[in-house]
Amino acid sequence: MGKQGSPDRRKVYVRIADELRRDIAAGRYEVGEALPSIAKLRERFGAAGATVERGLAVLREESLIMSRQGSPSIVTRKPEQGEGTEGEQGEGAREPSEEFEFLWSQLQEIKIHLQRQNARLDEMDERTRGL
Repeated sequence: MGKQGSPDRRKVYVRIADELRRDIAAGRYEVGEALPSIAKLRERFGAAGATVERGLAVLREESLIMSRQGSPSIVTRKPEQGEGTEGEQGEGAREPSEEFEFLWSQLQEIKIHLQRQNARLDEMDERTRGL
């Protein structure tokens, strides 16, 4: 899925979404046509079903496909020029995504909580050292 030479550091579900988006843009899957089954996509991408589902969820959020329980995902429109292809732009040329910003803020909160817990543990360790 990635380019030769440098490792593709994107999440697998993002790579799946990007590749399917390119397929739709290139006409491999036309508007109104069904995408392959989850089983076939799992085989194609060598990924777990939940990972494939997450990739499809990205395309659903972009309104490129629609899905219903028990039915195949259907292409609803082609992507606009340059839409959503995260891995193909030059490094440094893009701003952090909203998802990245959210995850970064969550990680900072977790870091603060861990530092507090670590301080408490150090304090308890100090108090119980001579017992």
